[in-house]
Amino acid sequence: MGLVRVVCGRLQCEATSLKRDRAGGRTWGADNGDNDGMSMEHDTVIEDTRNWMVKAVIGLNLCPFAKGVHVKNQVRYRVSDASTPEGLLEDLIEELTFLRDADPDEVDTTLLVHPGVLQDFLDFNDFLDVVDAAVEDLELDGVLQVASFHPDYQFADADPDDVENYSNRAPYPTLHLIREESLDRAIEAFPEAEDIYETNKATLRKLGLEGWKKLWQV
Repeated sequence: MGLVRVVCGRLQCEATSLKRDRAGGRTWGADNGDNDGMSMEHDTVIEDTRNWMVKAVIGLNLCPFAKGVHVKNQVRYRVSDASTPEGLLEDLIEELTFLRDADPDEVDTTLLVHPGVLQDFLDFNDFLDVVDAAVEDLELDGVLQVASFHPDYQFADADPDDVENYSNRAPYPTLHLIREESLDRAIEAFPEAEDIYETNKATLRKLGLEGWKKLWQV
């Protein structure tokens, strides 16, 4: 999907390749506690993730492509019970294969949420190399791609407290599996796609950290 790797498909749009940083960050929300070692009910994890999509991704228009698949119920939510990177890799391979074979009209994209592993952003960041290798090993390069979200996400050119980081912050560590073809179609229909990243930065700066926290108080 070449495009400046403007991948909004990921439910949120970035106009540049995500640089993998070695720095941490703040927690995702106002009252989001530490999830290390926590076993969570799948329904709760999915509800939190959907709430994030509706209030932040769609509500703030961080990705103009997200509303369509959400309204059509084409987003697959998979909660991984993995407690090790190896276990998560197995689930990732399973989901990549599932999405490859699924009818796009039924399942267009997948959110693989893994609350029990890679809570540390640095570890999560390192794991993205494993993710890329899995896509290549399955010969899905150019067919599917994987975007990343994390409660402590930090861009390489940002400070930990910068509100812009929240465009990639989700309630739990999450891998977003995207069809390249679907993303290309969406971008063709949205000629200003390359402006999305800067628009998101402006939106989040205007909202501010306190405004972000207030999203989760209602």
